[in-house]
Amino acid sequence: MRANICIQGVNVIHAHHFWQRLVGLMGRRTLPTDQGLWLSPCSSVHTGFMRFAIDVVFLDKAGTIVSIVPGLRPWRAAVARRAHSCLELSSGNAERLGLEPGQQLIK
Repeated sequence: MRANICIQGVNVIHAHHFWQRLVGLMGRRTLPTDQGLWLSPCSSVHTGFMRFAIDVVFLDKAGTIVSIVPGLRPWRAAVARRAHSCLELSSGNAERLGLEPGQQLIK
């Protein structure tokens, strides 16, 4: 994984290989507010084996937000139709950044 984009002051790591997406944020104790994880391709996520809640921002192929799941707690799952990728942020960060469905986030 490597950081390759910055979205509104958040350094985002792009996980695009199977193992990177599978492991995701598991094993971490926290996710700093200035970091995020972009899973691509991805239309569903789970928080099994995670220790903290996250905000999940689902994006379509054009990088437009189709859905936001705030505060997804450990041992839960979320899915979004039409999603092609998702951005995982620390809980509360989507609201803090003013993210809303319909916004173009990644070009």
